[in-house]
Amino acid sequence: MGQPESVLILGGTGQAGSGAATLLRRWHPALPLTIAGRDIGRAQRVAEGLGVATAATIDLRRGDLGLPADGSYSAVVAALWDDRLHGLRYAQHRGLPYLSISSGLVDIAPEVVAGAQRADPAPILIASHYCAGTVVLAALHRARQFDRIDTIRIGAVLDELDTGGPAGRADLERWSTATSAGLIRRDGVFTWVIGPDAQADVRSSDGTALPGQSIAILDVPSLALATGAPDVRFDFAVGASAGRRGGGPPSFEVRIDLEGADRGGAPIRTSSHLVHPAGQRPLTATGIALGVERLLGLRGEPVAPGIHTPEALLDPAYAVDRMAESGAAFTVAPGDG
Repeated sequence: MGQPESVLILGGTGQAGSGAATLLRRWHPALPLTIAGRDIGRAQRVAEGLGVATAATIDLRRGDLGLPADGSYSAVVAALWDDRLHGLRYAQHRGLPYLSISSGLVDIAPEVVAGAQRADPAPILIASHYCAGTVVLAALHRARQFDRIDTIRIGAVLDELDTGGPAGRADLERWSTATSAGLIRRDGVFTWVIGPDAQADVRSSDGTALPGQSIAILDVPSLALATGAPDVRFDFAVGASAGRRGGGPPSFEVRIDLEGADRGGAPIRTSSHLVHPAGQRPLTATGIALGVERLLGLRGEPVAPGIHTPEALLDPAYAVDRMAESGAAFTVAPGDG
C-alpha cells in the first residue's frame, strides 16, 4: 500500500502525544505527522525535532478543530481528553480511524454511542486503559502458558511525581470525581465494590506494600472477556515507586498475578512485575504508537470499521517486544510458580 497521509495527533505536545510521535518516527521514518496543540510555538518545536512533521493549532471547542478546510489526514489521535468529541466527529465525517486514551471506563459511553450511530465510516480504537492498553497486552502475553485462567489480579503503583502533565493530572481528577467505586469481576459477574471491599495493598517491585484500592478501569472487562477468567481485579496505589525509593527517578510498576491450569490440567500460578525505570510515559507512548500503526495498516491487515479495543487488534508478543525496546522488563515476583 502507498504511504498514508499525515497522522493528526491532538495533544501532540503533551507527554503521551509527543512520546508516541517519537516512536512512530523511529518505527516509520517516512510517516507524516501533524503535531496539534493550543500553543503553536510548542507544537513547532516538537515537529522540528521529529522531522517529516508539521505543526498546527487546534481548538477543541470547534467542530472543525480550527484546522484548515483543505487539511488531509490518515488518522486522528486524541492524546488528550476530547471532551466535546469534536475530534471523533471530525474523524467520522472524513472516514478516518480514530484513537483515544483519556476517556476512562466511566467516560466511554458517548464514544460508544457515537460509534454505534455511525458504524460504517472508519474504526474507533478505545484505548483508555492503563497506559493505553499496554498492561492488558502484557498480562495476555504472560497468560500464554495457561490453558485456563481462573484469576487475574493487577496491582499498579503510580508515583505521585509521575502523573504526567496537566492533561494527565486532569484525567485522574475527573475519573476520581466520576466514581470512587471499583469494578471487579467476581464469580463471572461484573460487580461494583466500595469501602473495605475496594481496599487492597499493592506490592511494589521492591516488596513494599502501598495502600490502594480497586478502580473503575477498562482493563478489567478487557482481560475478563479476552481470557474468560471469572475473577479479575485491578488495584491502584499512588505513592513513592521503587525507583524513587532507591534514589532514582519515579519508576513504572505493575504486578500481574495469574492463576489457573496449564495444558495438562495441573494448577499453575505466576506472579511478575512489569517495570520501567523511566516511569509511565514510555509505556503510554508505546500503546498509542502500536494502535496507530495497526489502524493505518502499517502492520497487519486493514482494520474494519467499528469499535475496537487494544487486545482485539494487537498481538501481545509483538507489543511486549516493543515495550522491551523502550526499556520495560518483566521481573519475577514472590509467589511465582
